[in-house]
Amino acid sequence: MIAIITGDIINSRQSEPEQWLNSLKTCLLYFGKTPKTWEIFRGDSFQLEVKPEDALFASFLIKSTIKQYKNIDVRLAIGLGEKNYDSYKITESNGSAFINSGECFESLKKNTLAIKSRFKNFDITLNLMLELAQLTMNNWTSISSLIIKTSLENPNMKQNEIAELLKKSQSNISEGLKRGGFDEILKLLDYYKNQIQQL
Repeated sequence: MIAIITGDIINSRQSEPEQWLNSLKTCLLYFGKTPKTWEIFRGDSFQLEVKPEDALFASFLIKSTIKQYKNIDVRLAIGLGEKNYDSYKITESNGSAFINSGECFESLKKNTLAIKSRFKNFDITLNLMLELAQLTMNNWTSISSLIIKTSLENPNMKQNEIAELLKKSQSNISEGLKRGGFDEILKLLDYYKNQIQQL
């Protein structure tokens, strides 16, 4: 089983691509090389392949990367399944993971993050949790997004080390994490990983 994340930038025309495009590329490089593991197409859409257990972490990392920039957000659809045809370009590969990701993406209306697999109960539970998480995540400020992104990338760093890295006070970091619901995000990531192992 693999995970395919299909995404696009919301309001991309209201922002200069040079602002967010390099940040997105750097974020995607964290998971592998283009065009095998990820590819950006049509200017503001992209596809990424990750291990199923990493899919939610990758989605949160992408979201916090994009939300650093004002006026834009990102839609993300996670598809779990198989890869039946493996091309050197991810956008030419296919299988149930790609179909699930595409169908999930097409069904995104008010939601900006959802998941689809062949396990219905798993999907229902997780999508409800993701909808609740978005009540907080969709309102992340630029500062909160940066703090959350840095904390996700450096899970072993203490708050005072992140404060030093970002040249902010520790109280700024603590406040940003609390406002962004970071502890709850970590709990959701743990829950997701446990559920994936049981599929």
